[in-house]
Amino acid sequence: MAAALLPEAAPRLLSPETLRTAAKQSQGIHLVPLSLRRAIKRYLRDQDKAHMNRKVLLLSASFDRAKGTGIELAAAATRGALLDDPNAPSGAEQRAARWKVRSAYGDIGLRYREDETVAYVASRMPAIYAACHRVLREVRRRLPEFAPAKVLDFGAGPSSALWAMRAVWPKSIERVNLIEPSKEMQRAGQSLLDNLKGLPLIHSYDSIQELNRNIEKHERGHDLVISSYALGEIPSLSDRITIVRQLWDLTSDVLVLLEPGTPQGAKIISQMRSYILWMEKRKCRKIEKSSSRPPSNMRSIVAQEASLKNGSFVVAPCPHDGRCPLENSDKYCHFVQRLERTSSQRAYKRSKGVPLRGFEDEKFCYVALRRGKRPEEAWPLDGMKFETLKERHAKRKPEDLIIDYDDQFPSEQDEEVPNDGGDSLVPYASDEHELSLFHDSEEAEEEEEQMIRADLGGGWGRIIYSPIRRGKQVQMDVCRATKRDASEGTFERVVVTKSKNPTLHFQARRSLWGDLWPF
Repeated sequence: MAAALLPEAAPRLLSPETLRTAAKQSQGIHLVPLSLRRAIKRYLRDQDKAHMNRKVLLLSASFDRAKGTGIELAAAATRGALLDDPNAPSGAEQRAARWKVRSAYGDIGLRYREDETVAYVASRMPAIYAACHRVLREVRRRLPEFAPAKVLDFGAGPSSALWAMRAVWPKSIERVNLIEPSKEMQRAGQSLLDNLKGLPLIHSYDSIQELNRNIEKHERGHDLVISSYALGEIPSLSDRITIVRQLWDLTSDVLVLLEPGTPQGAKIISQMRSYILWMEKRKCRKIEKSSSRPPSNMRSIVAQEASLKNGSFVVAPCPHDGRCPLENSDKYCHFVQRLERTSSQRAYKRSKGVPLRGFEDEKFCYVALRRGKRPEEAWPLDGMKFETLKERHAKRKPEDLIIDYDDQFPSEQDEEVPNDGGDSLVPYASDEHELSLFHDSEEAEEEEEQMIRADLGGGWGRIIYSPIRRGKQVQMDVCRATKRDASEGTFERVVVTKSKNPTLHFQARRSLWGDLWPF
């Protein structure tokens, strides 16, 4: 039945214009909202800014130590090599015992001091906001009907993800639960949110256990759960898996995991993605086995409904739910978001003898998973026919080759601009963007709603790394599904030439790192 419906769904993406619009997922240079920049300025105005440059450098060094600890743990033969306890058990008892690294970490991540919190807000918060906004914006485009009302932010820090969620879904969010073990970070987040209007109901907790103790069991489901730049601060793989399993239990619809765009961050995302998909597949297999035993019709209906609820699939960035094709290679899946540096970043970030640029590139890894079964969709190029360059030239008419030079070059009368004596200031695009932050544009919202989206089927590949443009051909590294049900995937190099397919060549020349590619 589903196969018979596929050809009827194909006409939704017939024109090359809609293909280009749907495939566009990357974002140009991101401008941090004026409201957030002002909030950061107000917060830093009340803090001790002495030796701020040194504090930023020390914060960066602490991140490097956290990354090094994670690499040590992954390479250590036994956990006892990293324990300071002389009475620690050994052998089987050691593997079964609950363990901790004696440092500032603990089981729930880094605990930030006051000076580290101030340095974090000044140097890192804008970049993390830009990465969260990029990811959540894609989730909204891929799931246009998804409007979360109750959300959970794990490892909230100074509420960077909350600012991004309010920008992406400004009207739907009603309640927010924040989990942040550092009291200094909690105070910073509250200070940054002061004087803002229309805030949802916000509750802060120190841990997931405290959250579960303070809310009823039937209220633990959240439409959206996000963990941004938090799992990498937990050096134990077993603790990471435990936390992600708890976050997935608190998720009723979509879970988003976000980490720095490093090999270690990509490995964490790949491990957590594989674990959740494996866990849900195991649940579905158990349900199928239990439903196959008795021949009761009522029990089979219940089993079908349970299988729809217990499944899971990847919304982004992976176009499939199989094993990551980059898992055992020298490459890793990550993306980049460029943002304009704020005044605090330009003031307190140092460069090695080179003038600081006005922008920076934030590299990140992420995965967005949703409960349920991946919908079966027609692949975007099903039934589409493309002309070669030779066929397109053969269809040209002689009058199409005539160039009207009067239309190509403006006359002197067209270049004259009347001076009405008004304001001679030159308007910039950023001025219009800043005004739109205070005045809601209904037309922009309507255009966003009417935007063509890429469906969740396996026919959309993901462009990893920047495309290579050489002459009249474009080479792209694409992660794509190999089966119609998106159960398996591969990583391959796609070459598009202008002579064979000028339409897709035009799209490929305008594709960027992180965009989708149709199959």
